[in-house]
Amino acid sequence: MAHFAELDSNNLVLRVVVISNNDIMENGVESEAKGITLCQNLFGANTKWVKTSYNNNIRKNYAGIGYTYDPTNDWFHAPQPYPSWTLDANAQWQPPTPLPSDAGTGTPPKRYKWDEPTKSWVVVPPKSA
Repeated sequence: MAHFAELDSNNLVLRVVVISNNDIMENGVESEAKGITLCQNLFGANTKWVKTSYNNNIRKNYAGIGYTYDPTNDWFHAPQPYPSWTLDANAQWQPPTPLPSDAGTGTPPKRYKWDEPTKSWVVVPPKSA
């Protein structure tokens, strides 16, 4: 199955549709152009579509509603979780300070959450039984 993301005028993903590979084959190869044409025939000639990959084989990330398509880098990225986080070369958001190495260790496992005002990780207290 092939997946196509509909974009608004700001390249924000509005929806993702699934199309049979057979419907977009051209000389035995999937054709993105053929898929875009099919989507425009189904959903309107003025709609904008970009192919996405459920397995992240193209464009770094699978497009989801609310994701953004970056045409310069030809990738999709999730919404920015916090203003201080930046995109890395793999289109993943990174905090200014890495998650502490002891996250997930111990009994119960140590958990952290991002605190944007202090731009740091803070320990999430374990739930009492």
